[in-house]
Amino acid sequence: MSKRAARVHETPGYVLHATAWRETSLIVQAFSRDHGWVSMVAKGAKRPHSVLRPALSLFQPLLLSWTGASEIKTLTRAECAGVHAVQGPAMMSCWYMNELLFRLLPREDPHPGLFDAYVMALQSLATGSPAAGALRKFEWMLLQETGYGVDAEQPDFDDAKQEPALRASLRARLSEHLSGKPLVTRQVLLALQRYQGAK
Repeated sequence: MSKRAARVHETPGYVLHATAWRETSLIVQAFSRDHGWVSMVAKGAKRPHSVLRPALSLFQPLLLSWTGASEIKTLTRAECAGVHAVQGPAMMSCWYMNELLFRLLPREDPHPGLFDAYVMALQSLATGSPAAGALRKFEWMLLQETGYGVDAEQPDFDDAKQEPALRASLRARLSEHLSGKPLVTRQVLLALQRYQGAK
């Protein structure tokens, strides 16, 4: 974002991660449709009566406003723009998508198509229906938009017969471009599966 375009008003986005900063503030990592992955400080967001505090929920659609031309912006407003009732095992898929965005997406590089695939996956996960197709589309779009994709026709993500092979192919390409470092969410999921299988 240029210094002349240092003020953003009500752009669609999601909080990917938030960490404490100083006594009353948060550093928020957000994924926006028009500006990509953006780091912001939410001043006073940890205070009990902060107007920002209730809005900064993970995996929920927001309208975000911020100012600043440096690497870390100042979040000025966050409004709820709907609800995705994601819960239970589906939360792991949400964390998985967020980790992929952190690891592979360049900072402040807009990818509207990838943003739409992320929203579609969240919506599928919130309904409780199998989200394999939406997750495969998200993985495919992430690889394509970050330059790691394959020069091939887009597959049918809803074809259950193709899904296992597509999943294996996409996971292999993702692993190839993650510098040999496995995803934390993937390790946790495998550990949970081993634990449940041993019960």
